[in-house]
Amino acid sequence: MPPSPLEQKSSLASRILDAIPLSIFLVDEDVRILGLNAAAQQTLGLAPAEVLQRRGGEALHCLHSLETPAGCGGSPACRTCVIRLAVRDGLEGGTVIRRRAKLQRVSGDGRVNIELLVTVNPFPDPEQRLAILVLEDITELSLLQDLIPICCHCKRVRNDSQFWQSVDHYLSDHLGLDFTHGICPDCARSLYPELFPDPEPPAGQSPPAAPVPEQS
Repeated sequence: MPPSPLEQKSSLASRILDAIPLSIFLVDEDVRILGLNAAAQQTLGLAPAEVLQRRGGEALHCLHSLETPAGCGGSPACRTCVIRLAVRDGLEGGTVIRRRAKLQRVSGDGRVNIELLVTVNPFPDPEQRLAILVLEDITELSLLQDLIPICCHCKRVRNDSQFWQSVDHYLSDHLGLDFTHGICPDCARSLYPELFPDPEPPAGQSPPAAPVPEQS
């Protein structure tokens, strides 16, 4: 049998969500994940079966979710969790748009600090309170807003691994920017003076007088 109109709409909605390069989750009021798009799967590095029915902090490896056997939502720090508060506010009062949050994740044997923009929209459901949770990772942009150590002589910058590299390489590594090279007018005049003869004096002005030789 061909798919019903409802199934076709559901398939189309799934394809649209998977095409959006932001992590999108369907969560309940306890931030338990009931659905996610392809970008969220890639961010977590887990298959959907490993994520569904887990709470957000547990799936994101939030440091505070490991502080208590109760997991995400059970730590004292969870009372001020921006993601949890955004979901609560979104369910109670409507949309939360790009609220800034900081999250400390466990990564291997260390910890990683990330910064997020959190957006929450209520999701209509007749049986339970659900919300669409959108997470935008702005960690790299935030790092670039902080003070970046730069050499006062060669103008190279120091990266997170304490290595010095050129500004274009630094921005390429952090933001994926590609550069094309040119030369500014001041440097061009300094390096290639033969290509820049002295400009003609403005109209109505006489050229500068030649110096008068000293008489002995």
